[in-house]
Amino acid sequence: MSEAVDSLIAYCRENNRVCPLPKAWQQLWEMLPEKRQAIGAWEPAVPLIGAAWHETPAMLKMARLGEHIQWAAKHNALPEVAAFLRSLREDEWHHLGE
Repeated sequence: MSEAVDSLIAYCRENNRVCPLPKAWQQLWEMLPEKRQAIGAWEPAVPLIGAAWHETPAMLKMARLGEHIQWAAKHNALPEVAAFLRSLREDEWHHLGE
């Protein structure tokens, strides 16, 4: 991973953050370029929202967000994704223990 990716992932984990709340996470995913539907799944994988939100442990949500950040970096969209994530208010994030 690049320093920029590591820095953004570290930012996303500050203050016990897990991932953006569903509405913001969906917006982030829609920003990701070159998404494609593979056999039965999307690349990158969709955010863990909807029914999956309540069933998915925090660590898996954190990992999925990390995958989205890495996808953005690989597809030259990291500056836009970083700006979006850093613009979210603290109450637009899901936190450990919530």
